[in-house]
Parts: sequence; structure tokens; C-alpha cells
Amino acid sequence: MSKITHLKSAAAAAGILLPLAWSGVAWAQDAVNLRMTIWSANEAHLAMFNEIAEGFKATHPNVSITFEPLPFDSYTTTLTTQIAGGNPPDLAWILETTAADFVNSGALAPLTDAFAATAGYELDDVNPSATALWTKDGQLFAYPFSTSPFAIFANNDVIKATGAKTPAELIAAGEWNWDNAFATAATVGQSGKAGLVVRDFKYQSWQNLASIWRGWGAAPWSADGKTCGFTEPAMVGAMTAIHKAIFTDKAMPGPGEDIDFFAGETGMTITQISRASLLPKENPFDWDLVPLPAGPAGEYAVVGQAGVGAFAAGANAPVAVEFLAYMTNPENSQKLAQFFPPARASLLNAQTLASTNPLLSAEQIENVVIAGISSGTVLPGHTNFAQIQQTVRASLDSLWVADADVPAVLQSVCDRVAPLLAR
Repeated sequence: MSKITHLKSAAAAAGILLPLAWSGVAWAQDAVNLRMTIWSANEAHLAMFNEIAEGFKATHPNVSITFEPLPFDSYTTTLTTQIAGGNPPDLAWILETTAADFVNSGALAPLTDAFAATAGYELDDVNPSATALWTKDGQLFAYPFSTSPFAIFANNDVIKATGAKTPAELIAAGEWNWDNAFATAATVGQSGKAGLVVRDFKYQSWQNLASIWRGWGAAPWSADGKTCGFTEPAMVGAMTAIHKAIFTDKAMPGPGEDIDFFAGETGMTITQISRASLLPKENPFDWDLVPLPAGPAGEYAVVGQAGVGAFAAGANAPVAVEFLAYMTNPENSQKLAQFFPPARASLLNAQTLASTNPLLSAEQIENVVIAGISSGTVLPGHTNFAQIQQTVRASLDSLWVADADVPAVLQSVCDRVAPLLAR
């Protein structure tokens, strides 16, 4: 069966009406303009995507591909607004937090048959654990192009200037835990610089605090998603420690302070390893990348995952699916691995990751990247996540003051979010 026939079958299964041009040879001559939304405007990322797009155009000269960066903070809202307004992109990055909504909605074109029909794709090489969020009834609806562990980037120059211990020194002494990490951050924070920044948190994206609270064994809801977890002792303990770090110890910047670690004036930041591309090339500082500290529940890892899917209702859906298969084939997955840790088992090794991540040492790749992907839990997500996210965020607003009653605030979170979880 030809690739076109497979794509037509996949499109029919999703209820896509193919343009007449796909009924014969004429499709190859019609101009097709694909638009893909992403949340990165990083020049290195865009250069890589454009290089991949040029490779696809070599065999599809009628196709042009535009990558449209949208601000991360409002990415999903902007994307869903485009969809509701009848102007969806052909392809889009999708956050792990909203995977359930996109996969269950029927908005995405099925991929399994098209990928399996693509010569050399090797779908079996993609880890089933990585595709779990993006699969429904045995059908893949988005490709997990990035499974990126959260870790701590440290600015050793800033930390040493205050006399605090660096993460590397604490690791060497067997003392890399949250008590000592917060102590180092507090020393830096009390010196007038920012101690520890949870990137993209900004007192709104509370789910990014999972990079801390998982160390206490905490979760925002039960495994089945139906019961609120904010009042559980583990979460109360974690949030109490975070509140103390912010308002008592000055280990973390307070509300309204927008601080960028990569500008060079911050002791540490929690972010995904894919942000290594932001490290300054001019006036570089002495930096390190280390795993998240151990918490009261022991060692742990947290990963953020991003998928990319093609929208089923788009007039160019079959071409978009074909480009997605090209973009995520073994060769291009290796290119993507330069910034986005891969889902392919064949690429998840020190040799491959070292060649695509020259900034990272072999130790960092083994102890942070591979170990994090192998053992990490994914950031929390839920159906109807946008409403849940906003409800929790609004309820947590009263936590971000110095005299907050932490258990009482967390009880109010459960009071407000429990009806949404029970739906």
C-alpha cells in the first residue's frame, strides 16, 4: 500500500475530508503552506527546525513550513483561541499538562498507521512509556519529541562569592538535599542576589513546583485524578518548606520579581535541561548542572514532556502528518536530541547525547539526563486542566504572603478544586 493510501486511510478514520488534490498526482504540484506553533523563539531551536523543514522540502518542493513562536505563559490559551476561531495551525507543540484534553477531544489526526507506513521510521524504537500520555485506544495522536528532566543549573561564580557551598560540593559530601540546597540559596539571597528561581513558575504556573514537592512524595491529586492531594501531609510539608524559603530565608525571590538565571546574577535555577541553549556564549560564567536534591521522601526525578501533533480538521492534515513523520524519523530525532531529550531507545545513551549536547559533560548526561528520563515522573496533568490550573492558581494566591496559614490555604484549594476533579 502506498504512503498516500495510508495517509488517506488515517485521515478517513479521523473524519478528515481530503482536498481534491490528494486524489491523484496533482497534489504534488499544489502549493501547501504548513504552520506549526511552538513556544520557543530561541535562535538555535529555530535554525534546527528550519534545517529539518528544508530537508522535507527537498522532496516536497511545493510545501513551505513556518514555525510560529507563541509566548510560553499564554501558549495553550493562544492555541485554543486560534482553534476556536477557525484558524488552527497545521501542527503544534502540546504541553503534557493538556495532553488529555487534546488527545481525548478528537482534534488531533491519528499517527500510528502513517508512521508505520513511513520507510525507515522504526516506530518500535519509540519507548511505550514516553507515548503513554499521547495514546488513546492504541492510536498515537502526538509524538513525544521532548522528555526533558528538571534539574538545577548552578552559577558557581555567584555561589562561591557568598561563601556558600556549591551543589557539586554538597554532592561530593553526600549532602545534596533540600535542606542544604535551600541553605545555599538563602546565603545567596541574603547577599542581594536571587538564590533559587523555579523557572516559568512566576507564582502562576504552580505545577512547576512539582520539581520541589515530589521530593516530599506529594502530588496535587490522587493517581486516578479524582481526589485532591493538597491537604495531604506530604504536600503541607513541601509547601511549608517553600513558603519558608521565600518569606523567611529569602532563598527564593518573592512575587513580582521576574529574574532570569541565564543573565548571570542568580545562584541556582530549576528548569529543564533543554534550556542549556540559553547559557551565555559571551561573558560566560562557571556553571554546573546537577540532579534535583533529595527530599524527605528520598531521591526522585521529575520530567516535563512535550508532544507535537497535527490537527485533523486542517485542509493540509495529510501533508502535516507526513511532515511530522519526517520530522521525528531516526535521523531528525537525533538532531532534535541536541535540545530535546529523545523518546527513541536507540538515542538514549551517553554516546549519542554527548554528540548532540556538547555543553554537557559525560557525568551530567549520565546522572541528570539519562537517570532523570529513566526514573522521572511527568508533571501533573488532568482533563479540563485549564480550568483546574486557574482554580488552583487563584486559591494559592493567598499563600504568597508572609503571614499565610499554609494548611488553611491548602484546605481552601481542595474545597474549590475537588468538584472539578470529581467530574
